[in-house]
Amino acid sequence: MILLLNNTITPAELNDLKNLLDDKNFRYRHLLLNLKQVLIIYKFPQNFDIQSIAELQGVAKIIDVKEPYKLASKQWQNSPTQFDVNGVSIGGNSFNMIAGPCSVENEDQIFQIAEFLHKNHIRFIRGGAYKPRTSPYAFQGLKKEGLKLLRKAADAYNLNVVTEVMDVSLIDEVSEYADIMQVGSRNMSNFYLLSHLGKIQKPILLKRGMAAKIPEWLMAAEYVLSGGNEKVILCERGIRTFDDTVRNTLDIAAFPIIKELSHLPVFSDPSHGTGNRDRVIPMALASVAASCDGLMIEVHPNPENAMSDGPQSLYPHQFESLLPTLKTMLHSTGRVMDCEVEGQLI
Repeated sequence: MILLLNNTITPAELNDLKNLLDDKNFRYRHLLLNLKQVLIIYKFPQNFDIQSIAELQGVAKIIDVKEPYKLASKQWQNSPTQFDVNGVSIGGNSFNMIAGPCSVENEDQIFQIAEFLHKNHIRFIRGGAYKPRTSPYAFQGLKKEGLKLLRKAADAYNLNVVTEVMDVSLIDEVSEYADIMQVGSRNMSNFYLLSHLGKIQKPILLKRGMAAKIPEWLMAAEYVLSGGNEKVILCERGIRTFDDTVRNTLDIAAFPIIKELSHLPVFSDPSHGTGNRDRVIPMALASVAASCDGLMIEVHPNPENAMSDGPQSLYPHQFESLLPTLKTMLHSTGRVMDCEVEGQLI
């Protein structure tokens, strides 16, 4: 249950309301969301009278959200979440494409990709500087030097940076260079990290955990939202199943389900979802047909020599071949890519 408070509530009235709830053994959290004061009530006494709460001084409205994820639920916010990243709209009817290599490897590589993306009117570049790898002996990224190269290339070609933050200790450093901060699959349940990301106002792209159920994924988003950061993007990147034919099983059904349950935008990562470049484009288009709000795709100038995830990285010409079909599909459903206005490239 969420109590939306009057804009005119005084500190004294708020204190009286909290004291009353405390006396009746309510458990709640007081938040300021988009200049609105709310009380998230997560535990309440049995047989309480909702109407009596609604009549309390300072309460404007009660929203009875039954799901454990309160702020991620459509019962709290029915309209789709939309926000702006340096003039680029996320959510709503806008469709976003994030592309780039798995890892920033050197200056030449990341500048090649940045120039290629700019030529194709893509607005977001991805690239890992800190890389969580299964093996401690695998390439772990260039770290801060990788962040600097990514930012330098993005600035040269008017791109926005999407890169992963792995640990609370790295939030300030990554935030300095990133426009969107990614939480990887391995960290979806790192609630301490998520809570700290709720205290900043950079957009967070939250990947689904390898074995996470959809409600668990939404509860992870709730950690960020409940900290006051409402700029959350969900990203389906495939889950582990019994089938080892593909790297992961990209859950296409997740997109319409998220649309039913939540107002948050949801992207698809068919690169990790398949692990094979020949399957990336079909699954990207399937994700669009299933109502995703954006794609995150790995593309590399020389995948055979990539330091990570080469087999799932598209060649530049493959990525270019996807765009015309993608735009046609989007236009047929009244949507446009973030590089277009009414179908015209900008």
